[in-house]
Amino acid sequence: MPRMISPQQLIPLLGTDRCPLIVDVRRAAAFAVAPTRIPGALWRDHTKAAEWLRQLPAGRQLVVYCAHGHNVSEIAAALLTAEGAYVSMLEGGIDAWIAAGGPLVAREAPGLEPGLPVPSVWVTRSRPKIDRIACPWLIRRFIDPLAVFHFVSAEWVKDVADEIGAIPYDIKDVHYSHRGEQCTFDTLISEFGLTDPALLHLARIVRGADTAQLDLEPQAAGLLAISLGLSAIEDDDLAQLEKGMTIYDALYGWCRYATSETHNWPAKAI
Repeated sequence: MPRMISPQQLIPLLGTDRCPLIVDVRRAAAFAVAPTRIPGALWRDHTKAAEWLRQLPAGRQLVVYCAHGHNVSEIAAALLTAEGAYVSMLEGGIDAWIAAGGPLVAREAPGLEPGLPVPSVWVTRSRPKIDRIACPWLIRRFIDPLAVFHFVSAEWVKDVADEIGAIPYDIKDVHYSHRGEQCTFDTLISEFGLTDPALLHLARIVRGADTAQLDLEPQAAGLLAISLGLSAIEDDDLAQLEKGMTIYDALYGWCRYATSETHNWPAKAI
């Protein structure tokens, strides 16, 4: 019998660095008419699992889901298991996920191929501070877990995007950028239909820090200070991104689980 994971077990892992790689294996016709997918899910043909497994990061735990959690998922899980993968089936498929209140993301958006057959590639200005680190975190945790990011001189962002087929973000006159008083992080959330309350809370913190509206959320000033400090001590933009992922993991964790928690000193004796 294939290994199973329930929606209730998977939902808390979503948006964290502990989340398995999620693979949508609904039949192509069903996926093509579906408006949404589980956040971070890649679509793959369930009958060709042995082929596409080799294109995924080695050793990553997998979760596969179909519409109802029946034979389509079982076929994919069996083929993956035969190849040595550690794979679980989502009980009840995406139907059970929706019934459990699991978050969803748009199946497609401008610049991304539905199903993400290959990792998406994004490019922005070098020396990132807030939005240019927050957006990659959002993309990797909720949109494309395999996304690749490049940081280049501001005047060359659009040229590089055109040359290598990347998606430009957080510069003027591109699709994924500031809109009015909202920042690029807000734009991504809107474009991909994300409605997770914790994520929306985090968006207000990011917006406050990125647009000098520090009164939006009390944590905005702290994020600004941490972001400027990290940029000041880390010369390598990609290394800064990897360190910044932990910062946003922690902020999202706080928004999701710990906003009512307090910390006092001295500690009370137990």
